Amino acid sequence: MSLKKIMSNYADYNLWVNQQFVNWLSPKSSELLYTEVPSSFSTIIKTLDHIWSTEEYWFSVISESDLFVKKPENEMSKEEIFSGLLNSSAKLKHFINSLSEEDLSKEVKIVNPWFECELPIADYLIQVINHGTYHRGQIVTMGRNIGITDASNTDYNFYNVVKQQQ
Repeated sequence: MSLKKIMSNYADYNLWVNQQFVNWLSPKSSELLYTEVPSSFSTIIKTLDHIWSTEEYWFSVISESDLFVKKPENEMSKEEIFSGLLNSSAKLKHFINSLSEEDLSKEVKIVNPWFECELPIADYLIQVINHGTYHRGQIVTMGRNIGITDASNTDYNFYNVVKQQQ
């Protein structure tokens, strides 16, 4: 299997899994989604906004473009955050799917206040999707702590199985 195929599938998965979370959380009350829970971010909405913001950061790195500037989470509705996350994931998917095998191997240098590195675009894509997975796991746990227990299976392997059946 080629790097291109793996990275395209991973970017497709990222959009799919974020859509699953939006589908799961959309019917939940704002009261629940803004309930404070001990975690990295104090609410489910703040955690989703963080996933979105981080995805935008890594998109700017991968695409070597300017960072998208968005409104702060406390100035947006849950629907705006859901939509922003899905738009960001779709943008990332389409960009990754447009890249060649060589493009995915291209190294991009990052210098910021927290770290400095120079890695292939494919490694940064793994980083952004792994980061989202980490925080989506927190969201499931946060949800369970406030009575939201109906999360669906969003494992990468489950995605691949479902995709094969379509």
